[in-house]
Amino acid sequence: MVSEKGDEPLQEALGSIQPVPSNPHPSFIQVAKPYIFEKTIKDCIAVMGVNPLREEALRLQGVAWIDNIRRILHLPVRTFNTAVVYYHKFRLVHSDSEYNNMDAATAALFTACKIEDTLKKSKEIVCAAYNLKQPPAEHMAPDDPAFESHSRGIIGLERLMLEASGFDFRTRHPQKVLIKLAKLYGLTKDSQVSNLAYRISLDLYRTFAPIKQTSSTMAFSCLELAGRLLDQRLEDVESGKDYEKWRTSRQDVMETLFDLLELYTHHRASTSVGPSFPAERFLTVRIPLNQEAEAQKLPRYTYWKERETETKTNGPKRGKRNGEPIEKPAPLGHPLTPVSANGEKPRFGREGTVRYILDQDRADAEKQRVFEYFRVDVEEYEVEE
Repeated sequence: MVSEKGDEPLQEALGSIQPVPSNPHPSFIQVAKPYIFEKTIKDCIAVMGVNPLREEALRLQGVAWIDNIRRILHLPVRTFNTAVVYYHKFRLVHSDSEYNNMDAATAALFTACKIEDTLKKSKEIVCAAYNLKQPPAEHMAPDDPAFESHSRGIIGLERLMLEASGFDFRTRHPQKVLIKLAKLYGLTKDSQVSNLAYRISLDLYRTFAPIKQTSSTMAFSCLELAGRLLDQRLEDVESGKDYEKWRTSRQDVMETLFDLLELYTHHRASTSVGPSFPAERFLTVRIPLNQEAEAQKLPRYTYWKERETETKTNGPKRGKRNGEPIEKPAPLGHPLTPVSANGEKPRFGREGTVRYILDQDRADAEKQRVFEYFRVDVEEYEVEE
């Protein structure tokens, strides 16, 4: 037995150690990303464990559904563009096991109707989707009580749709630029090339190009591909003499052309333009483009950067212990997940507030400022044995 008197030095030593106070959570910051490049897209698909073939099939199915419903409701092309962009971004954040694919497409179209000021009630969209599968005699009205529950579910998905896009309401419509370019290069609105280019611009949304490229890049790509398919080559377009004026480059245009040709090669029947040409035609068009890319040493994807290795801390503290950093490597998380000022990423049962910022520089400056108040030097709390 040790006397109570003998325990006094130990008690005094323990009493001198002050527990580390828990800091308030710095909150998560989500920066809106108007462009998401191919490497990030592939990382998102890999992190979620989605089969690429299944992802591609669901993507084409969802975009086709949005196109069909917007035609029934007589919605403009700009609403279709915005809906598909939101649909793509949503699917890069949420695995297809978390939601019904058609519900996601419905929510994307519902959200786009608000953004583009072509308002439609969620019941109207749900009703149009139902009537699309039924004969005319069995069509129902939007105010039917049968659509009430489904409609509420779509409204709930709208919030997730906005969060996945970072509440970024900036939209791009390549059709406007395409019409300007057609006039610039002497094409009339009734010409075969301009009409085909316009149809190609709609098929382009079945790929990820709309979230990777600018409007001018997409417009140049559609116009050049239309000329090549019809064997009415546009030398001024292919030469790229106006690329700098329109803030694009040959690398970006070539990447978009290859995205389109892969779509038409592998999923010709699921597109608008594909069935109008034999499969061999797309292969014939691709051969000289492959030769050009090889001669100029153009990469398949223009912007491809490996992600930096992430680390996670041993607890909420940062600092050193015995001269060694208390950090250990961790698997790469989801590239589009919000990040806190101290580098923490949200987990299931997320704590803290998510704040959405459009300016990347402002977000970085705020993280650096806030981190100063959450940095703890562990050496201050170490006790020598």
